[in-house]
Amino acid sequence: MDAVDENEIRASFVNCSKGEAKRINLPAGLDAMPWRDLDFLGWRDPGAPDRSYLVAPREGGLVGVTLRVPQGVRRSFTKTTVCSLCVTGHPGSGVALLAARRAGAAGRQGNTVGTYICADLACSLYVRGKKKSELAGSYEETLPLEERIARMAGNLDAFLDKVLEEQD
Repeated sequence: MDAVDENEIRASFVNCSKGEAKRINLPAGLDAMPWRDLDFLGWRDPGAPDRSYLVAPREGGLVGVTLRVPQGVRRSFTKTTVCSLCVTGHPGSGVALLAARRAGAAGRQGNTVGTYICADLACSLYVRGKKKSELAGSYEETLPLEERIARMAGNLDAFLDKVLEEQD
C-alpha cells in the first residue's frame, strides 16, 4: 500500500458522514507505518474500543469503512477463532466480529454487514510473518506468500463489496 495522509484517509470513508469522518481518531505515527507491508490500513480507536477503521486501496481510489463491535455479542475466551480476511488463527479474543454500516441509503436505514477480523487489524503483518499469533507454531500455512496475500485481498474485496452493495 502506498503511504496516505490524514486528508486522504478522512475523504475515503464511504459509510459515515463527512462530519463523522472529521472526528475519527487517526492512528498515531502515520509517517512511521510499515506501508510496504500493508495491504490496508486498519486501526482500533484507543478512545472508543468498540470502534475500528479500515482504509484500503481499490480500483478508483481509497475506500474507508468505519467498523463497530456489535453490542451484546458474547465471546468465548477459550476458543480458537480464525480471521475471515487473512485466515490467521487466534486464541480467545484475538479475532473480533466487526460490523460495518452499509454505504448509502441502506446504511442510513441501519443495514450492516459483519465479518470476523483480527482484533488488532494487523492482517497484512500476520500474512507476511511480521507479526505472530499466539497460536504460531500450532499449524503451518502451506500456501506461498503471494497466494496468501492474494487470498487476503480477495477476502477483503468481497467484504468491501458487501459494504458498498446497493440494496433494493
